[in-house]
Amino acid sequence: MPARQKLVIIGNGMAPGRMLEELLKRAPRAFEITIFNAEPRVNYDRIMLSPVLSGETTFDDIVIHDDAWYADNGITLHKGKRVTRIDRDAKQVIAADGTVAAYDRLVIATGSSPFIIPVPGHELEGVLAYRDLDDVEAMVKAAKAGGRAVVIGGGLLGLEAAAGLRVQGMEVDVVHLMPTLMERQLDTAAGHLLRKAVEERGITVHTEANTKAILGRNGRVTGLELEDGTVLPASIVVMAVGIRPSAALAAEVGLEVGRGIVVTDQLMTSDPDIFAVGECVEHRGQCYGLVAPLYDMAKTLAATLIGESAAYEGSVTATKLKVTGISLYSAGDFAEGEGREEIVLRDASNGVYRRLVLENNVIVGAVLYGDVSDGAWFFDMIKRGTDVSDMRDTVIFGQNYAGGTPLDPMAAVAALPDDGEICGCNGVCKGEIIEAINTQGLSDVEGVRAHTKASASCGSCTGLVEQLLSFTLGDAYNPAAVQPMCGCTELGHGDVRRLIVAKSLKTIPEVMQELEWSSSGGCAKCRPALNYYLLSTWPGEYQDDAQSRFINERVHANIQKDGTYSVVPRMWGGITSAKELRAIADVADKFDVPTVKVTGGQRIDLLGIKKEDLPAVWSDLNDAGLVSGHAYGKSLRTVKTCVGTDWCRFGTQDSTGFGIRLERFLWGSWTPAKVKLAVSGCPRNCAEATCKDVGVICVESGYEIHFAGAAGLEIKGTEILGHGKTEDEALEIIAAVIQLYREQAYYLERIYKWAARVGYDTVREQIIDDVARRRDLFERFVYSQCFSQSDPWAERVKGGEAHEFRPLADLTQMAAE
Repeated sequence: MPARQKLVIIGNGMAPGRMLEELLKRAPRAFEITIFNAEPRVNYDRIMLSPVLSGETTFDDIVIHDDAWYADNGITLHKGKRVTRIDRDAKQVIAADGTVAAYDRLVIATGSSPFIIPVPGHELEGVLAYRDLDDVEAMVKAAKAGGRAVVIGGGLLGLEAAAGLRVQGMEVDVVHLMPTLMERQLDTAAGHLLRKAVEERGITVHTEANTKAILGRNGRVTGLELEDGTVLPASIVVMAVGIRPSAALAAEVGLEVGRGIVVTDQLMTSDPDIFAVGECVEHRGQCYGLVAPLYDMAKTLAATLIGESAAYEGSVTATKLKVTGISLYSAGDFAEGEGREEIVLRDASNGVYRRLVLENNVIVGAVLYGDVSDGAWFFDMIKRGTDVSDMRDTVIFGQNYAGGTPLDPMAAVAALPDDGEICGCNGVCKGEIIEAINTQGLSDVEGVRAHTKASASCGSCTGLVEQLLSFTLGDAYNPAAVQPMCGCTELGHGDVRRLIVAKSLKTIPEVMQELEWSSSGGCAKCRPALNYYLLSTWPGEYQDDAQSRFINERVHANIQKDGTYSVVPRMWGGITSAKELRAIADVADKFDVPTVKVTGGQRIDLLGIKKEDLPAVWSDLNDAGLVSGHAYGKSLRTVKTCVGTDWCRFGTQDSTGFGIRLERFLWGSWTPAKVKLAVSGCPRNCAEATCKDVGVICVESGYEIHFAGAAGLEIKGTEILGHGKTEDEALEIIAAVIQLYREQAYYLERIYKWAARVGYDTVREQIIDDVARRRDLFERFVYSQCFSQSDPWAERVKGGEAHEFRPLADLTQMAAE
C-alpha cells in the first residue's frame, strides 16, 4: 500500500471543514492530515454567532466538528497555533511557537480579517470587531457591564451585532454611511422596511452618517463623534464595516495575490502544490464572504486533491439576515440598468415586500421581505437563467402560484431539479437530501439535519426539508405520527384533547365511553392525563379526581426512597422572613426532621417526614402563613429572582417585586408538566432565567421574555418570545404563553418540547403578533385561576374550608397590582 500523502491545512473555518468532510467521504485514507488553527478551539458555525451573541444559543450548539471527530478521523489539530511562515522549498509550515509540519499538499484557508476604520481613537479599549467567537465573548462581557453601544455599519454583520447587543440589554445606535441599510443587498423600499423593523426593536439608526472620531478617556471609549458634530455616548464601539481576505502569509512566500490569494478553477495557487479555499481566495476577480460559495469551493477542492476532474466556476450569492423576527432574503443583481424590468408586490398591512428584476425575461435579482418562503425557488431560477415568459403574470406570487393556479406543495418540491439548492447556509441541494433519506433510512427532519446539515443553521429551510421527506417517503412519512396515549386507546394525546372539546366530554367515564376505551377503568398512564385535560378544558365544571393523580400529588408531598416525604413551603419569589424561618426551624425540631436543605428554586426543603406527621407539619406551617410550594405537582413550581433594583447597582427593574407578583398570580395553576420561572434584574442573569420554562431578563427598556429552556435531563437555552414595555404587559404575555401551553401541550410534555413541536414562530405569532389572541388567552387563564388557587395543605388540615375561590374581578385586580 502506497504511503499516504501529507496534507496540511492552515485555518479551521467552515470552508476547510466542509472540504475535509468531502475528502473523508470520497477518500478517507488518502492523506495524513494536519491542521493549524489560530483560534484555540474546534471548528464552529460562524453563521450562528449572532444567536450566540443574543443569547438564543450557546457555543456548544454551533460546534461543527468536536474534538472527538478529529480523533476519530485521525486528524492532528493544533489549536491556538498561528502559522507565521511557509517554507516552499522544504515544503514545511512553521507556527509561531515553533511547531513544524511537512506537507505534500498545502491548503491555505486563512479566511478574512475585519476592516477597522483608521479614524482617531480606533485603538482605544472598547473598540471591537465582529468576526469570531472571541469578538462575541468580548461583546457579551461588555454588555454585562451595561451602558451604550455604537455599531458602525448597517450591513448584515452590523445589524446582527446591534440586535444581539440590544437583547443583551444595551442601548444601541447603528451608524451607517449610506442612505439605506444593507444597500448592497436591498433596494430602497426593502431598506425602509428593514429600518422600521430594526427601530421597533429599540435600536436607533443613523443613516448618511460618517464617523469623524472615536472619543475616549484614560484609554477607554466614551463615545463616537460624527462628521456633523453629533456625539453619541458609548461604552463600546463595534466596527462591522466589511472584511478583507487574509492573504498576507501567501504574499510573503511569493504566491500570486490580488485582493485575495489568486486561484484557478481547481483552487490551485501559483504553486501547484499549494491550494487555497474560503474567504482568503480571489477567483476570477471575485472574493466571497458568504458561506454557500465557500462550500462550492470546498467540494471542488476535495475532488481536485484526490485527482478527480472538477471546476469551480464562481457563484451567484444569496443573503439572509439572522435577526429573530425579521425575515429578509436577497439574491442576485437587483440594480437598475438599461433593458431591465421589475415586478413588485407590496402588502403593507402584512409587512410583505417582493421585487424581482428581470432582463430578457430572465430573473437576475430578487429581494424578499416579510415572506421569504420562495427564496430558494427564485434563487434557483437566477442561477439557471430560467425564462419566465410563460409565468410573467404570476411569478411574483411564488412557486405555488407560478402557473396561475395554486400548486400542491408536493408538486412544487417535485418540480425542483436535483441540484436545486435547499439549504443556502450549508450548500445542500435537493438530490443530496433525497439520497441521504434513501440510503440512511431517514424518516424525520432531525435525521436529515444530522446527515446533511440542511436546516442546521438558520433553520429557514426546515419547511422545504419536511416537504422533501414527504415527497420521498410518501405515506411512510408522518411528521406528527400518532403515538397512542396508552394501551387503552389507539388515539394520541392531540386527538383526545381535540375530541374532549368537540364532543363536550366532561368526565373521565364519558371520555372512555365516547372514545371507545378498551379498558373500562383506564390505566395509570391515561387517567392522570385525562384528569388534567378535563381540568384544564372545563375549569369550574370538572371536579378534580384525586385518584387519577400520582402519589405525590395525592398526598401533597414528595415521596422519598425510604418511604418518608419531603415538604417544601412556598417562598414568594425566594423571599422569606424571620417569622417564616422560625416556623420552619420549629417544625424541624418538633418532628425531628433529619435534613433541611436549600433548593435550587430558592426555597427550603424539609426531608424525611413520616406520612402520619404530614397533616401536623402542614398545620404548623400554615399557622405561620406558609402554603404549599407544589414541589410535587405538575404545576407552577417556583419563580426564582435576583434582588434587582432593590439592592443591586446593576439592576434595571424591580425583578424581586415582579417575581413575587408573577408567583402570587400564577400559583395553583395545573399544567401538563412542572413549570419553573425566573426573573433576572439585568442581563447578568443571576437568576438563571435563560434555562427556565419561562424567563425574564430586565433591561432598561422593559422586560425581555424568554421561553422553552431546560436544565434537567436535557440542557437547552431559552428562545426569545418577545418584549414587554411594562410590567403589566410582561405579565400578560407570560400568563398567555402558559395558558397556550396548558391548552395545547400533551400531558408530561415540558414547555420546551411543546414549543419545538408546534414551532417557536407559531407561539410568537399567537402571543406577540396577535394581541387580541394574547388577551383572550390571558383572560382564560385568569378565569381558570378562579378555581385553582387553593392551598391543599390548608384544605386537608381545615376540612376543605381553605379554598381561595378568586372571583374574576379579584384576580384581574391582582394581575394589575
